[in-house]
Amino acid sequence: MPEILKIKKRKDFLRVAKGIKVVTKTLILQAAQSLCNEEILPKIGYTTSKKIGKATVRNRTRRRLRAAVQEIFPNKALSNVEYVLVGRYNTATCDFALIKENLNFALKRANKELGIKNEENK
Repeated sequence: MPEILKIKKRKDFLRVAKGIKVVTKTLILQAAQSLCNEEILPKIGYTTSKKIGKATVRNRTRRRLRAAVQEIFPNKALSNVEYVLVGRYNTATCDFALIKENLNFALKRANKELGIKNEENK
């Protein structure tokens, strides 16, 4: 399985937030082109706010998002793209299959929009 790089700096999270945004029932996916010119692996970042609950709920939400990414990301993610997954109020309690289904849908839509933007820039 290919390695998945992580976004760690706040400025990177803010830059990705200005890009494409896909909202589903269980998560929000934000995506943006990487600033590097060379071919790199896709990067992923996770965020949960205090709005969804206390620390245990936020931690469970992030764990479930990471597990879904481990299953879906290697086949669907584009290189030179940075993604941020935002947990929603029901991510910690809903069915895991629904999270995977929503992540798959969001990745397809974000990749399609990024592909259109890449062709316009050429």
